[in-house]
Amino acid sequence: MAQGRLTLTEMRFLQEALSADYKTGNIRLREGEYQYSLAKTIASFQLELYFPNVKDIIKRLYGEEKARDIQSIRKIQTILKKMEKSSVVRILPKKKPWDLQRYALPSFKFQDVDKNLVILVTDDQIKQAQDALRSISIRLETPTVTSNRIKICVLILIVVISYVTGVWALMQFIINPIIFILAFSVAVACSLMLGKVLSQR
Repeated sequence: MAQGRLTLTEMRFLQEALSADYKTGNIRLREGEYQYSLAKTIASFQLELYFPNVKDIIKRLYGEEKARDIQSIRKIQTILKKMEKSSVVRILPKKKPWDLQRYALPSFKFQDVDKNLVILVTDDQIKQAQDALRSISIRLETPTVTSNRIKICVLILIVVISYVTGVWALMQFIINPIIFILAFSVAVACSLMLGKVLSQR
């Protein structure tokens, strides 16, 4: 269940969900039904500061064997999609294109379509998760910001040098295609890396 380190955006989203009041959902959330079980399971993952994908959810609810069954995966994905349209579940952007979609709750308290108030976690569980999230953010905040700034500066410097080298190679009397292609490739690769670092801030 290795999700990797949480981004600042994900940490903010978790904090908002932990402190959110009742959200109105356009779906029934009655105990014993699929929607309730799925919401409760996603909530349990979020309390662990983790955003689950469909296989994680199925594994926790029904076991390893069901998590490998394509029919079960499709059925649960369909229900999760309906829950997203009903404002109960949020589908998060993928970190990598080949990853499965991850799911989150915008709140742990809902008023469902039947006007029932549904609370998925206790106040103690919310407090424990908030404390864990606070300790992670304090531990990671300073070094991450500093290392990101250094990465950004180094990448900008490499991009500038690469472009200057490419332009210099084109301005020579005899153009050396190897120098130009190498400089251009380095500039493009570093620009992509720079974009990725900036998007995680």
